[in-house]
Amino acid sequence: MNSIIGTYECKVDAKGRLMIPSALKKQLANSLQDGFVLKRSVFQPCLELYPMTEWNLMMQKINKLNRFVKKNNDFIRRFTAGVKVVEVDDLGRLLIPKDLVVFGHISKDIVLSSAVNIVEIWDKDLYEKSIAGDDINFADLAEDVMGNINDDGDGIS
Repeated sequence: MNSIIGTYECKVDAKGRLMIPSALKKQLANSLQDGFVLKRSVFQPCLELYPMTEWNLMMQKINKLNRFVKKNNDFIRRFTAGVKVVEVDDLGRLLIPKDLVVFGHISKDIVLSSAVNIVEIWDKDLYEKSIAGDDINFADLAEDVMGNINDDGDGIS
């Protein structure tokens, strides 16, 4: 799958359904038939929507972990806690299960934010606080994470 691009503001109804914005739906068109996996984020108070192909790739990596190592078992249990298979219905809506609505503090206003090959689903207020970066200097973070990466050898980041 190619990278998913964009940040989209939407609404969630009282039943936890959100309408996938058309621009995002077009990018996910190849995944609509196979469905998605929705899970808790490891590091943030948001949800992560994996196209099934991306989820299967992740599970291939996780399946290589030795389950006779307690740390690995603990990781697998926590990583897969609350995982749900979800589908986009004929009207273009995605239902967020109640337990995941609670985990993500999902209220009426949400943000769907691309994160390379998955989509993060945020409560709008929590998303705004997260990107405000009051606790992180983004320039320092970018240098730490990406500063030494130059796979192509062309000198272009």
